[in-house]
This record gives sequence, structure tokens and C-alpha cells, in this order.
Amino acid sequence: MFAVIVVDMVKEFVTGKFGSDRAVRCAKEVEKLIRIAREKGWRVIFTKDVHLPGDFEFRVWGEHCVLGTEGTELIFDTEPEDIIIEKMRYDAFFNTPLDTILRNLGVKKVILAGISTDICVQHTAAGAFFRNYEVAICEECTESIDEKTKLNALEYMKRVYGAEIVKLEEVSKW
Repeated sequence: MFAVIVVDMVKEFVTGKFGSDRAVRCAKEVEKLIRIAREKGWRVIFTKDVHLPGDFEFRVWGEHCVLGTEGTELIFDTEPEDIIIEKMRYDAFFNTPLDTILRNLGVKKVILAGISTDICVQHTAAGAFFRNYEVAICEECTESIDEKTKLNALEYMKRVYGAEIVKLEEVSKW
């Protein structure tokens, strides 16, 4: 069983404070992946970066994605069967119910997409690997601040976590 985990495709990271044209283009590809997943009956799980005022992480990135603000809203419409997980750290498994949810669903392989390839996607890949999930990253469905950073992160996840780096077209054939 597969699950697609869409990491942090929230307004703050796509069109807001940390948004970019790269993120907007990525969102269009992620939308295609979500459509494929739903057609195949795979679970779609969205993560949302959220923080309480004064969060320690603000020392690194400045204030962002404060709980209850518009910046934490997903940019995609969700379906009733979709799962939404709020996370306060880079790794979507850290202090969230994600692992329990995946195990209860019988998921063995996760397909990761979202922002940012080198931060939250990469740390979520680590979390999945450490919990014995097979990991695939849909290349055109992730994005970073620049192409070099993105490619370095993809290579790292492939080398260190055994992640399968795939194109959207390949995923559609699974």
C-alpha cells in the first residue's frame, strides 16, 4: 500500500513570505500527483508547518506559519478521506501521529512531495527511513530555493536513505 505525503504546501511557503515562482510551479505538479493518488485509491496525507508564537525555530527562519494564521492554510482543496497533520518541526514523523496512521493503513511505501526538498522533505524522508518505510521522492513535485540545493538534497536522500527518485510519469504507472 502506498501513501502520498504532501509536505508543507501551505500559503506561507508557496505564495507568502517564503513563496517563489519555483514553489508555484511545483504546486502545479503536486496537484497532478494528488490526482493520480486519488485515482489509484492511495491515501493522501498533507502536513502543515505550524508554530506557536516565540517558537525556537524562529531563531533560524524568523517568524512564519504561526498557528491559526492564513500562512498555515493548505493551498490545495482536500477530500474527506485525506489526512492533515500539523507539525512543529521539519520531520513530519516527529511528535505527530503519522507513523501510527501509516501503520494502521498498512502503508509500506511513502511517496514524498512538497517544500522544501532540502529541509522538511529531507527530514521527513529520514523519519520514514528510520521507521522502515520505503521512500520515493517525486522529483518534479519537490522544490527548494534553487536547483542546486534541490538536486543535492535528492542525491543525499537517494544515497543515505535509499530513496527512489522518480518522475511523475513513473508514479502514474505504479
